[in-house]
Amino acid sequence: MSSLPVVGLVSHTRKVQSLYKKALRCLESWYDRREVYRYQAVLMRQRFDENRDVKDMRIAKDLLSKGEEELFQKQHWLPRKFPESPGGVAYEREVLPPDWVLDYWHPLEKAQYPEYFARRELRKKEFIKNWEKKYGQSKPIPQH
Repeated sequence: MSSLPVVGLVSHTRKVQSLYKKALRCLESWYDRREVYRYQAVLMRQRFDENRDVKDMRIAKDLLSKGEEELFQKQHWLPRKFPESPGGVAYEREVLPPDWVLDYWHPLEKAQYPEYFARRELRKKEFIKNWEKKYGQSKPIPQH
């Protein structure tokens, strides 16, 4: 299936759409020249369209499983990946620091952005107020 988490049931139509998209991506991996890829994509679309009007769900489900098996058998040994997608060369390359890191900035660093840090302090106070409103006051930790 897809790499995204699936919540609930997935319709047959959605499974066929997913299979079609995966098959197109597989063709992209196999054919570098655009005109050859487009020709193969048209032939594949014709195969999908031939079975578009199948009403019997047993036959449709069987066709879907055969299509998934064929895609598995014909998958590329090194599929193309988008750089930012999982498995791509730039996936999670830029690590964004968490917000709490700004609390440890030196006052001279904070002084360079006075409006930002003033607004940030207000938002932190609002966050604490909303937290206490929703969950109540936190109990102090006893000192030993």
